[in-house]
Amino acid sequence: MEILSQMWSFLGLLTVLQNVLPSQLLSLLHSFYESLQDFFSPYSYFEIPEFNGYCGVDVNDLYRQVNLYLNSVNNPSAAATCRRLTLSRSKSSNRISFTVAPNQTVHDSFLGHTLSWTHHVDTVQDSLEEKRSFTLKLPKRHRHTLLSPYLDHVTSRAEEFERVSRERRLFTNNGHGSYESGWVSVPFRHPSTFETLALEPDLKKQITEDLTAFANGREFYHRVGRAWKRGYLLHGPPGSGKSSLIAAMANYLCYDVYDLELTKVSDNSELRALLIQTTNRSIIVIEDIDCTVDLTVDRTTKARTIRKRKEIVTRGCEEEESGRVTLSGLLNFTDGLWSCCGEERIIVFTTNYRDNVDPALVRCGRMDMHVSLGTCGMHAFKALVRNYLSFDSDSHPMFDVVESCVRSGGALTPAQVGEILLRNRRNADVALREVVSAMQAKILGLGRCGNGAQGGEAMESDDVAVRSPDSVLMVGSPENWVGGNMKKRKESGSTWEKKVKFLVRLRSLTKSDSGRRGV
Repeated sequence: MEILSQMWSFLGLLTVLQNVLPSQLLSLLHSFYESLQDFFSPYSYFEIPEFNGYCGVDVNDLYRQVNLYLNSVNNPSAAATCRRLTLSRSKSSNRISFTVAPNQTVHDSFLGHTLSWTHHVDTVQDSLEEKRSFTLKLPKRHRHTLLSPYLDHVTSRAEEFERVSRERRLFTNNGHGSYESGWVSVPFRHPSTFETLALEPDLKKQITEDLTAFANGREFYHRVGRAWKRGYLLHGPPGSGKSSLIAAMANYLCYDVYDLELTKVSDNSELRALLIQTTNRSIIVIEDIDCTVDLTVDRTTKARTIRKRKEIVTRGCEEEESGRVTLSGLLNFTDGLWSCCGEERIIVFTTNYRDNVDPALVRCGRMDMHVSLGTCGMHAFKALVRNYLSFDSDSHPMFDVVESCVRSGGALTPAQVGEILLRNRRNADVALREVVSAMQAKILGLGRCGNGAQGGEAMESDDVAVRSPDSVLMVGSPENWVGGNMKKRKESGSTWEKKVKFLVRLRSLTKSDSGRRGV
């Protein structure tokens, strides 16, 4: 009781002194007390205000990063040590995040040391505004070795959390690229992932490893002096999964997608303006590159055209040339000086016929990875069966029949298989039998085309069908490939009679299989 009475007396004395002494002297005494406390305290304190300066206009980016770091789900110690948290979810995020409540402290650990963050919220006198700041407390003896690496750690984790948690967008150009906003967007919610994608395991592994190395390659690209970008050429017949692969890449990297429609771009200047308006960590897609604009003009024809233009340059032909997107403009877009105006971008071209794409567009340095997508192999087929039919086992009596059809040139594209499985998803046996029937019909049709006199288009379609799986990845320019898909592969000696015998044997197998299942 005697100690309590002395404390009350001391507090009363402080109250009297606060009313009697001038404010300047009180401020001086307060500063002296804080200096004395800092001298004897084993901790150092660093304040991070919400705004830089005194005007409250320039936002302190470090304050935002600290807030994101403490909100990160990868920091469970914050939720465990803080007594009061504010939960929220914004429209631009797909997860619930928490905010440290005012004047609450969160503890953290780094390199074996204990640190703490305190969220201060003070009301400005005679105003409704609030002054917010974070105070970092760390051991004074190790502040020089801890402060810089810890803040780098906070920044990297905050950027990663922001990249993963924010809502991704799908952009398309609106035909007004020369203005401030040449893109319009909608939320990107495509469900395709590499887990659900119908690709061969080796190809899937190569693509994911390349994407991971690219996303983590900031220091590497800066060290070697290259723009931080990557080029992908996806080619294959319709329905082979090119768009699904792009969506899986975007979901894997958490990137935005810019779908560039070249037919809406008036000239090269607008194309450059659209490139400048794209953000970092994005995928720029130009689908059907060989069909959008006339970029594959024969070189000799182009040379003759240039000579004619030189003769009639006074007639204003140069103005007509500047009024469209040219091959030169697109090359500068993908690999010129303007391509380095941003970082961490992936440029994707798609085409159904790679031979129709101008070689200058797909050389080394522009399209680094060439992915050939085609018909389903057995691994891709089993992945589709698992996705559509919820079939957990890798063994089914019909799988051997399907594999025989694939080897004989009856493989279907993922879109064709997916359509059949979707239509019969309630009965796995019916779905697989219908897939086999479709493969048999394709083998029968290919045999008739190969036996006919019209060899041109028939051999080209047969070339696509016999190669299964037809999903491969090639690195480098086409002229360096040996034995690749650039050379037409002829049918490997299978004749019409052999295929008829195969179909007869295949039908007997399916009948015997259905008979055993009926018993």
